[in-house]
Amino acid sequence: GSSMTSYIALHSLHMTTALLSITLFLLRGYWMLTDNVILQHKVTRIAPHIIDTLLLASAIGLMFVIGQYPFVNGWLTAKLLALVAYIVLGTFAIKRGKTKAQRTIALVAALLVFVYIVSVAFSKNSLGFAGLA
Repeated sequence: GSSMTSYIALHSLHMTTALLSITLFLLRGYWMLTDNVILQHKVTRIAPHIIDTLLLASAIGLMFVIGQYPFVNGWLTAKLLALVAYIVLGTFAIKRGKTKAQRTIALVAALLVFVYIVSVAFSKNSLGFAGLA
């Protein structure tokens, strides 16, 4: 039916934008570590916002299609809270950290949170893959 078609389209968009988001974050992290001026380029600063907006929009669409919501379904609550942590850590990693050491620690922490988010997404368990053991 049309809800299955919607699910497949939204899920594909969500997975693609998640992959683009983490790939661009890794690139920006590398450019931060190597003091590359491309980090200051307009496209480098704007693209993540466009990708992350599509990522969030697809997530909201998926919530309605599957009928599961943050603060109702534990795994989605975990994903949402982890996403907030990922965003905060990401801003410290790319620009808000005062020293390169602080930015590097925030970068590693953000990547660990991203792995957790993916683990929760695939397991549908707030403990991620550990919850399936």
